[in-house]
Amino acid sequence: MPGLARQLAGLGGCTHPVRLDGHRTEYDVDTATGEIGNLLRRLDSAALPAGHLLVRCNNRRATRCPACAETYRRDTFHLITAGLRGGKGTTDRVATHPRVFATFTAPGFGPVHNRRTDGRPCRCGISHDQDDTELGTPLNPDTYDYEAAVLWNAHAGALWRRFSIYLRREVAKLAGLTQRTFRNHARISFAKVAEYQKRGAVHFHAVIRLDGPEGGDTPPPAWATAELLADAIRSAASAARVEGPVIEARSHAFAFGRQLDVRPIRSADFDGGQELTDRAVAAYIAKYATKGAETTTGALDRPIRFLAELAHARISDHARRMIRTAWTLGARKSLEHLRLRAWAHMLGFRGHFSTKSRRYSTTLGALRDARADWRRAQAAALNGRENDTTYVLAHWVFAGTGLSDTEAWLAASLEPAPGTEGEPTHA
Repeated sequence: MPGLARQLAGLGGCTHPVRLDGHRTEYDVDTATGEIGNLLRRLDSAALPAGHLLVRCNNRRATRCPACAETYRRDTFHLITAGLRGGKGTTDRVATHPRVFATFTAPGFGPVHNRRTDGRPCRCGISHDQDDTELGTPLNPDTYDYEAAVLWNAHAGALWRRFSIYLRREVAKLAGLTQRTFRNHARISFAKVAEYQKRGAVHFHAVIRLDGPEGGDTPPPAWATAELLADAIRSAASAARVEGPVIEARSHAFAFGRQLDVRPIRSADFDGGQELTDRAVAAYIAKYATKGAETTTGALDRPIRFLAELAHARISDHARRMIRTAWTLGARKSLEHLRLRAWAHMLGFRGHFSTKSRRYSTTLGALRDARADWRRAQAAALNGRENDTTYVLAHWVFAGTGLSDTEAWLAASLEPAPGTEGEPTHA
């Protein structure tokens, strides 16, 4: 029991770990000759208290694993913050570059229950509470355009890519440059996250920054201002358009909704007068990194293999119709590239929830590697070998996921072992 407790504590609170069968063997290496020397240690999964090696699931969804999702959220916070004020390998000069916080919404697919900002009641005649389950659901489900709503989600990623192309063109035009010469004067960097509105449509929150030609390491030109960047974003967002499929003689095309919000960072018009600071923006974006369709629309948090599974799923009627529509459209040969059945639980959206341009800041992979290096250094220090060079032979195979009832009961009573909590300060 004490050994099992130690193994479970090493998961850092992960509730759905991956179970692996196999072994790991370490030998010391003569740094002068490169020859492999004595056996240092051998780890065999069969000898572990749980009978397997348990590895964190690293699921980003808070509904699946709160502990791993919290690590992902904190990493995203640091990734966004690094691009706003430096750190994690990014120069602190980026804090002086023009940057804005922008929100891109989806178009309308039919009237839905909502909370009006002017205090007036919804179209249904009721003033809904913020926790009302009817919020975001159609006033008339039979006339709501579920087909266009699902296809919008499926094309949202392509629309963002089109917007990013147009944005460079618009900035160049406002600066009096050609598209070819623009790259010699400035570069646009961004980090964005996708969020589901209550109606099930994806929209994007993004930090967009204007740098010099080599990214954050070079100062932007004199003409680069947050106002110019904001004007270019509005123009590019209104021009961006993606052609969709033709279904039963009906053609689809997708563009962003009219509700485009662009605000310079460090303004006083964010969150009820709260200053739009670096930290506020990073926290606002990071909190959506661990949420999916299930959080806001009451949909599923995992794929389905058969449509009949919906009969037993505890989801909202609106989410059920969105999933059914995605499943039905996914059967069309002309739409197989959208993989709508595989992503029906995501209401058709198959893009990454958080993405960034290459030179915005560090990467999530770099943060994970730094944390792993820190843990290895801590373990080496505890074992009294700080600078050893070792040769490792390992072989692992998948053996399942999750904890047994006894393991889950014991894990719930434990504190995570030091160095396994995923604290971003170690990254």
